[in-house]
Amino acid sequence: MAAHQSYNWLLVVLSYLISVLGSYTALQLAVGIPLAQGRQRTAAIFAAGAAMGVGAIWAMHFIAMLACDMGMPVTYDLVRTALSAVLAFAACSLGLAIAGSGSFNWSKLVGAGVCMGLGVAGMHYLGMQAVLMGAFITYDMNVVALSVLIAVAASIAALWLAFNLRGMAQMIGSALVMGVAVCGMHYTGMAAVNIDDNGGQLPAGYADGLRGDNLGVSIFAVALVLLVVVLVMNHLRQRRREAITI
Repeated sequence: MAAHQSYNWLLVVLSYLISVLGSYTALQLAVGIPLAQGRQRTAAIFAAGAAMGVGAIWAMHFIAMLACDMGMPVTYDLVRTALSAVLAFAACSLGLAIAGSGSFNWSKLVGAGVCMGLGVAGMHYLGMQAVLMGAFITYDMNVVALSVLIAVAASIAALWLAFNLRGMAQMIGSALVMGVAVCGMHYTGMAAVNIDDNGGQLPAGYADGLRGDNLGVSIFAVALVLLVVVLVMNHLRQRRREAITI
């Protein structure tokens, strides 16, 4: 018997909001990458990569997964869930490093966007492998391909915005658009999923998997606090630099 997906719309909204805040934070941090040198450049890349990969993309993904009612009890494998976050962080950091090196050109941007987009798509489908439940999951490969294309296009757009925008209004608008793109990739990927009951046979590790009625809200709250702290610290650092320059 096939199971049908339904969604907790509060968590869907929270998943979009965290993707917007993570994207905005990443754009703020990425501004300093082209001008930084040595360790400062590495730190800027990793900070922006963490904000985009973990804050905007992975946190959105996991909150959205928890928003999805798959018609049966579900838990999440801790190791695969953690690895999906690491993959998102690594892919976004690598994309930012490539796009932010040397002078800007479109071939570099596209190459970095493809690398980042494939990493983001890989994060999503690795995260899907973390789902533990009494059912088989299969995919509509045409929709999977569409989700990967959306991930690549969103990554190219994110990298272009990161290195070509400076104004506050432009960054806020761009973060809102990036939130739509990030969520679009995730929910397209979820539309590719087919869930077929296997007779209730639970996989190994089901009992030890992540679960909890308030887990989605908790992840949102933690990610929100961390991103706000990063934004405040970045703002204070910029103010100190401006004071020294004056």
